[in-house]
Amino acid sequence: MKRLLPLLGAATALVAAAGVASAHTPDGHGHGHGHGGNAVTVGRFAPPDKATNAFTYDSALIEPGSKVMVVATPTRRSTKVQLSVWGLIPNRTYGSHAHQKPCGLLPADSGAHHQHEVDPAQPSVDPEYANPKNEIWLDFTTDSRGRAVVTSVVPWRFDDRRAGSVVIHAEKTATEPGKAGTAGPRLGCATVKF
Repeated sequence: MKRLLPLLGAATALVAAAGVASAHTPDGHGHGHGHGGNAVTVGRFAPPDKATNAFTYDSALIEPGSKVMVVATPTRRSTKVQLSVWGLIPNRTYGSHAHQKPCGLLPADSGAHHQHEVDPAQPSVDPEYANPKNEIWLDFTTDSRGRAVVTSVVPWRFDDRRAGSVVIHAEKTATEPGKAGTAGPRLGCATVKF
């Protein structure tokens, strides 16, 4: 816990800046739920056999020890998700999306993208379904210190079917038919209790 205190300080500042009304201190696994259903995940990326809530599957592109925070905030008719990262490769673009299941030992364990309206054809590469309004896309480009903050607002709220993680991919998300939603290999994953 001592190692996470500076990260929690930064997380609290970012949560306040994001306009989240309240976020409780995360539990021992880096998860917390605030008022109104806010979900906050704070973690340090670690190899799958040592990770608790933030997994790196490619330590060259997401170094163990680099940090992640996800804040998900439901509003009356929408959901706002903010992803913050520290310590990644400087000046590099990554793709990122909410996925169906929690992270696991293998990159594929998090399942496919969470879709509000599920594409009957899977894997989904149809822009009618694989788009940033039906899915939560959080592509970002890091600054010269390997940091980035990105926000996505989708025009819907989660129901009983919720996403379980945010996955960081190697490439910017494609939008063209037959490739929509694809973003290359899965580099890392943060489990989020949306």
